[in-house]
Amino acid sequence: MGSQEVLGQAARLASSGLLLQVLFRLITFVLNAFILRFLSKEIVGVVNVRLTLLYSTTLFLAREAFRRACLSGGTQRDWSQTLNLLWLTVPLGVFWSLFLGWIWLQLLEVPDPNVVPHYATGVVLFGLSAVVELLGEPFWVLAQAHMFVKLKVIAESLSVILKSVLTAFLVLWLPHWGLYIFSLAQLFYTTVLVLCYVIYFTRLLGSPESTKLQTLPVSRITDLLPNITRNGAFINWKEAKLTWSFFKQSFLKQILTEGERYVMTFLNVLNFGDQGVYDIVNNLGSLVARLIFQPIEESFYIFFAKVLERGKDATLQKQEDVAVAAAVLESLLKLALLAGLTITVFGFAYSQLALDIYGGAMLSSGSGPVLLRSYCLYVLLLAINGVTECFTFAAMSKEEVDRGQENHGRAVDLDVPTEHKPATRTRPPRLHGILSHRQAQLLGVCTCHK
Repeated sequence: MGSQEVLGQAARLASSGLLLQVLFRLITFVLNAFILRFLSKEIVGVVNVRLTLLYSTTLFLAREAFRRACLSGGTQRDWSQTLNLLWLTVPLGVFWSLFLGWIWLQLLEVPDPNVVPHYATGVVLFGLSAVVELLGEPFWVLAQAHMFVKLKVIAESLSVILKSVLTAFLVLWLPHWGLYIFSLAQLFYTTVLVLCYVIYFTRLLGSPESTKLQTLPVSRITDLLPNITRNGAFINWKEAKLTWSFFKQSFLKQILTEGERYVMTFLNVLNFGDQGVYDIVNNLGSLVARLIFQPIEESFYIFFAKVLERGKDATLQKQEDVAVAAAVLESLLKLALLAGLTITVFGFAYSQLALDIYGGAMLSSGSGPVLLRSYCLYVLLLAINGVTECFTFAAMSKEEVDRGQENHGRAVDLDVPTEHKPATRTRPPRLHGILSHRQAQLLGVCTCHK
């Protein structure tokens, strides 16, 4: 497949993802704004910080490295070995969910059951939902590798909308359920997401006249299940070693990505109510990053991974492909910089108004506006970091990935500000101080992407 054709598919994937996500996110935005008016800050803090951190950490540790390794290279490979490797995410997910669940139940502060009921059930169901989502990982990677443009966006957006509708219904009619509401909604979300992929591939592989079957490495749905390959090897050990390299780095990246949540969860620097306010503003501030920058990063990571040969010097590669990749990288950086600066300028001016519309006085009367203004600057850093990261991770060799881990480690070594440490804190911590620390960490990561 030529570089121009790959570029066209990546651009369609990004643009379709952007348009569909804007449509579906607007719907969920309205639903979430409605739900917020019926919840306490404490419930929001426990669900969106404590339990969501359990869910995201389990998924990240179990699958992130596998995704990056298995999406590298072209589609011409022994896909049986790749799929076998991807199925290892399920037992890994079970291990991490049990281990982290034990920490969440036994070592961390338990919320007051009168304010936040059914915490233990929430931990169990959020961990279970992570394992359920991992069951769809082979389908997700196969769809991404073969540029199934709309499947990912429609599946995720439909799942999010149905989750929001179910949450709104339960909050209105059964508010005394507490964390049962959000735990069941999360499990429902992951189940619908996996079913979307399974149903799509079942229908696709069951229709021989489909033109997409010509490019797929499987001919029936059972080919996606674990099996012994013809040469007797269960997995591709080159991919497995690359996965291990990415895993070591993904562990550090998770600390950078969710650093402030780990600080709030393990150091108890904020009560659950303040954590709820922080997370609402954080989600609102990162809305543009999820709508614009994430689809671009995911789509063009695949483009760079297909066009460039991992670990090979640029002078030894096909110069036409190198020129196309360089031009695309330059255009993406310009787009990211322009979007980030626009968000920064307008975000500073309209932060308080946006919070008042979204969550009322609960968000706009305290430190929320200052936090959102800080987040506008953070989005600018996210935009630049996302583009440089998708390029470098697609082009680096295994050895360069290992060296990059050391650079990320230096970024992680940035200490938590003193005012956030319980032992030395003499006044309540400021919410925007945590975000300022996160900005400093991201600046350190950006300098690593040379």
